[in-house]
Amino acid sequence: MLPDRRNRVLLALTLALTALSACTKNSEAAQPAQPTAPKPSTPAPAAPPPRAAAPASGGSVLSGIPGMDFSALPPAAQRELSTVFTDEFCYCGCPHTLGQCLKGHTTCQHAKRMARLAARQAAAGVPATEIIVALSEYYSAFRATRQKLEVDPRMCMGDPKAQVTLVEFSDFECPYCGTARPVLEAFAKKNASRLRFCNVPYPLPMHPNAVPAGQAALWARDQGKYWEMHDALFENARNLSPANIVAIANKLGLKGADLQKALQAGTYAQELEKYKALGTSANIRGTPSLFFNGRAYDTQMGVNEESLTHSLEDELEWRANNNAWAAD
Repeated sequence: MLPDRRNRVLLALTLALTALSACTKNSEAAQPAQPTAPKPSTPAPAAPPPRAAAPASGGSVLSGIPGMDFSALPPAAQRELSTVFTDEFCYCGCPHTLGQCLKGHTTCQHAKRMARLAARQAAAGVPATEIIVALSEYYSAFRATRQKLEVDPRMCMGDPKAQVTLVEFSDFECPYCGTARPVLEAFAKKNASRLRFCNVPYPLPMHPNAVPAGQAALWARDQGKYWEMHDALFENARNLSPANIVAIANKLGLKGADLQKALQAGTYAQELEKYKALGTSANIRGTPSLFFNGRAYDTQMGVNEESLTHSLEDELEWRANNNAWAAD
């Protein structure tokens, strides 16, 4: 996919899908990086041959799909979605277009999830050609090499035997991580029987108190209160001086004086560096960064219940079918 095309897809999703931004290693704490159009390094390819025009309204292609109604989409979005349904094949493996699968194979849950994903992008103003490319990239990620992420189980919630593990790398001074925190925790608790959710501190260099905050979280873990400290640190993200971190520990019923000694001695510095190295080896560029069973999740797709549930259900289907999509 060309850089300028990918930039337009991500920008449209960011603006219209309530996607979550991220703190990056080179960004300012309160200033999200402004998107810039990368310069192509190779000549633009020849224009593709013209395709058959989609129906004027898209209504005939989008109507008559059991359990799905796209009539609320603007006419332009319906036209683009109609083109996707006509031109893109369903990733379930059947020899049919997505539209044919939706109408003819009503038990195919994969097609429905795929259609909802495409519809969200069409509603965001993304053209059909780029939706098809985005779908290809999303589904190809399932076949890519997975990251091996080993996390202390005391930093996880949910069923330890769940089929899916969601790992989040976060920075306690990152405002985007703070916004994602309640969404991710609510999502994890709602899906506790089928999802194990783990959090890993990943302090970024431009956040001066992220290192002591990360060490404090690891210390609280050893006192049996990782998640209590995790939440309290985010709730006080604007004031995480070492002195205030110690005060937070006292409020949680812990011995703040012991935490202060641990911070001064650097007791947890090496372990925190280990987790930073784990994130770096997983090629993360900012926080929050999410991985479903080691598969990188693009937060531009949205950190909200609908998008996270979509990816969870896809991951469950993929795992249940031995790393393949369910046959239609």
